[in-house]
Amino acid sequence: MSNINMVIEERATSIGPFLVGRLLPFRQKRAVGPFVFIDHMGPIAVKEHEKLDIEPHPHIGLSTLTYLFEGAIMHRDSIGSLAEITPGAVNWMTAGKGVLHSERMPEHIRETNPDMVMHGLQIWVALPKELQEMDPSFTHISREDIPEWEQNGVKIKLIAGEAFGKKSAVPVYSPLYFLEIKNESDEKRNVNIGNDLFGESGLYILEGSIEAEGNRYEPRNILIAANSKLCNFDMAAHTTVYIFGGEPFPEERFIMWNFVSSERERLEKAKLDWIAQNHESFPLIPQDDKAFVPFPAPPAK
Repeated sequence: MSNINMVIEERATSIGPFLVGRLLPFRQKRAVGPFVFIDHMGPIAVKEHEKLDIEPHPHIGLSTLTYLFEGAIMHRDSIGSLAEITPGAVNWMTAGKGVLHSERMPEHIRETNPDMVMHGLQIWVALPKELQEMDPSFTHISREDIPEWEQNGVKIKLIAGEAFGKKSAVPVYSPLYFLEIKNESDEKRNVNIGNDLFGESGLYILEGSIEAEGNRYEPRNILIAANSKLCNFDMAAHTTVYIFGGEPFPEERFIMWNFVSSERERLEKAKLDWIAQNHESFPLIPQDDKAFVPFPAPPAK
């Protein structure tokens, strides 16, 4: 990656019962293309916690992308979806005008595999302004349906969006890309994919390291490029990176808790609807309606 103009380090934050590494948003960079939120979950051993469940909570104005490296999560939502996500597959939930979902440890894991490790990425992609109030939807894409190929000695997966003349099965709503690139060899590999990307671009180093412009970059950093078409870097042996980005929206996106919108007033309405438990705005989840995540209290002064 050339012309790197920002490096963002993971920042620890609490989500439900465990800590995650927050990557986006950042005070000096609120979004990369349509990507407005990225959390690095884990790795964390199941046996270290009594449960790893995120109770029912709401979203508006975005699509969530869940991608696991290890472990399993059972997804339920208020439109009736039920799906277990495992490594390499994608859960893509579009909140639109409002959806409720929970993410829980599958019961069979609790009972049979307490040594399992949870590890993955949780991503929010903002919706175009004209689709922010669309009906919610959910799609599960199996690992086998994700485009995967080898190029110049590295393995590439197109998890979402379009790149390299290929298209992922994830039903995105704006021009974007989310790529996994792995160097599984014992040698350094050069990656030059500048002509295949567009818009804004970021690179997240999960493991290993990369070198660009004479600098070495270590894991758990996002590198923001000044120009996505200048994406040229060397990957150390046994390195995994994720490249994401796309066309930014003309309007700014605001975030309040789990809500995303181009209008602050819409965020306030969602907040009040959730506090009031307005089930017309946020219908209950079938088979998972006994608890919920409350709207967070303001920080103490």
